[in-house]
Amino acid sequence: MTSTGKIRLGALAASCLLPALAFAEEAAAPAVPKLDTGDTAWILVSCAMVLLMTPGLALFYAGMVRKKNVLSTMMQSMFMMGLISLIWVWYGYSLAFSPGHSMGGFIGNFDFLWLNGVSSSTASPLAPTIPHLVYMAFQMMFAIITVALISGSVADRFKFSAWVAFAILWSTLVYNPVAHWVWSPNGFLLAKGALDFAGGTVVHIISGVSALTACLILGPRKGHGKENMLPHNMTYVLLGTGLLWFGWFGFNAGSALGANGIAAVAFVNTNTAAASAALLWSLIEWVRNGKPSALGFASGAVAGLVVITPAAGFVSVQSAAIMGLLVSLVCYGAIFLKEKLGYDDSLDAFGVHGVGGTLGAILTGVFASSAVNPVVTKTGWALVMVQLEAVGWSWLIAVVGTFVLLKLVDAIFGAKVAPREEELGLDLTQHSENGYEI
Repeated sequence: MTSTGKIRLGALAASCLLPALAFAEEAAAPAVPKLDTGDTAWILVSCAMVLLMTPGLALFYAGMVRKKNVLSTMMQSMFMMGLISLIWVWYGYSLAFSPGHSMGGFIGNFDFLWLNGVSSSTASPLAPTIPHLVYMAFQMMFAIITVALISGSVADRFKFSAWVAFAILWSTLVYNPVAHWVWSPNGFLLAKGALDFAGGTVVHIISGVSALTACLILGPRKGHGKENMLPHNMTYVLLGTGLLWFGWFGFNAGSALGANGIAAVAFVNTNTAAASAALLWSLIEWVRNGKPSALGFASGAVAGLVVITPAAGFVSVQSAAIMGLLVSLVCYGAIFLKEKLGYDDSLDAFGVHGVGGTLGAILTGVFASSAVNPVVTKTGWALVMVQLEAVGWSWLIAVVGTFVLLKLVDAIFGAKVAPREEELGLDLTQHSENGYEI
């Protein structure tokens, strides 16, 4: 063969080997996740679903108060959609999720102030297949509803100006630190192995325990235990329950941060826990009172949604059903005990969210399985003890933070409306409007 022929043969062989060599290099290099349109679309939809939960909560709470307070009760939730959104964009997201040095994993810094470096074209550090901006927006919806949940314990008596001031302080100094502890890579509870899939500690424990603290500080409503304070519009309550149940699929399944198998598990677990809790609560009432109530069904459904939140992507469907049954028993007992103790948690924010969230966090340690989700590395008593520690820290900051902040707000604004204003109703005295012009 001539030298020219050898050169051509060598070139041909090289051209055949190049794709194989390139493939080998690609296989050897670690895969770099890319932004995924399917994941991004699902989280954007989940954002909208979680935001819808706040109007759903507004209806749920508004139906349970007297008609003279329906508008003010809704405003305490709806106003958070504006207030907390701006706080989150300004500095809240940075304090909760900034990657820079934090005080021993206690809180973040201002690296993301005014969303500096939070782009729609770069991936989130915590969700590499969705844009950073989308992850920020998803977390914002959680921050909004968590503050709104507290209002259920202080309905009918919290001055609106004081509520707004308290919401700003509480979101900054209670919610942001706990979100950092549990969900930020620098968080000290995450480093210990605490599991919270979608907000058992971050959302429900701190809001529910803060709700209990707030109602004890404010004291009972005028006429509590003497006047008729039954729900004025159960159709609102049931409509709100339906919106919450619907939005909770975004809340829990969206927390998989992608359109994947874990999202499917969380989706089915969410529905299963809510269904089992609602049915058992109704059955308990049927046996005790002779008839099931719409309020009982709604309360059971929400309790089931609460208890499964920290565990949604970590447990089997069978475990979710058991958790729903257990939370009905425990939360029903907590609300029954409230009547015996006499404290005025107006709309059972603590009895459902505080108690249900605490139970859910602990049961996550009992039922979490690596067969369901490989991120579960601890099981048994080791995980239960970590979950108990996370519960303890969440209770501590909720009680201390709420006590200090509400006392401060009360000293400046006066947190509770005057007796005459309470008698006239907060719709008129706080907003110069009526919920019903009939």
